[in-house]
Amino acid sequence: MIGHLRGTLLDRSGCLVIVDCGGVGYEVTVSAYTLATLGAVGCDVSLRVFTQFSDNKISLYGFAMAEERQLFDLLITVKRVGPSSAIKILSAGSGPAELANMIASDQLRALKSIKGIGKKTAEMLVVELRDKCELLLATWGANGSSIASGVEVVANSRRASARQPILNDVQSALVQLGWRTGEVDTVVAALTVSNEATIESLLRDALRSMPR
Repeated sequence: MIGHLRGTLLDRSGCLVIVDCGGVGYEVTVSAYTLATLGAVGCDVSLRVFTQFSDNKISLYGFAMAEERQLFDLLITVKRVGPSSAIKILSAGSGPAELANMIASDQLRALKSIKGIGKKTAEMLVVELRDKCELLLATWGANGSSIASGVEVVANSRRASARQPILNDVQSALVQLGWRTGEVDTVVAALTVSNEATIESLLRDALRSMPR
């Protein structure tokens, strides 16, 4: 099974690219997001690859960023979302962070506006992947990940960077306890930090306000 390709970009046509690796050309399907990060024909490229075997055919799907591959792996676990459909979904937004945030924050209207996602698929994405996407976003933020398009990892991270560090510690603790990121962000934003405040006291206050 092919998991990674490094070579020279031999051709690009639509969302199909050919990567020359030691004289062998591999045809790879990529999203519009990944395509935008690749250089001109003749440039060196490095792609993480998902290999699909079906009906005596081998199909390769490539990703320039680890984050996009991680989100792709989640998308294809949803019923009626195969690799080809997942690539189309990933091509419709500004990047994996935007799409993951839509799913994590229940943005059904925004999801349904994406080509290839109908009402049922949008609902299934939220039901099956909401918590997993929250975890992905938290992981990307913890790793200091920078998505190539310049999109911030998630809106919550932007708000977190502007508040006092002790509140970020409280939010992290609540997420680890199992609360959803959206619920946590609302409660933490309402907390008042006094001079005597500690993580423990703020966490107690937050827990009193968390939805039951």
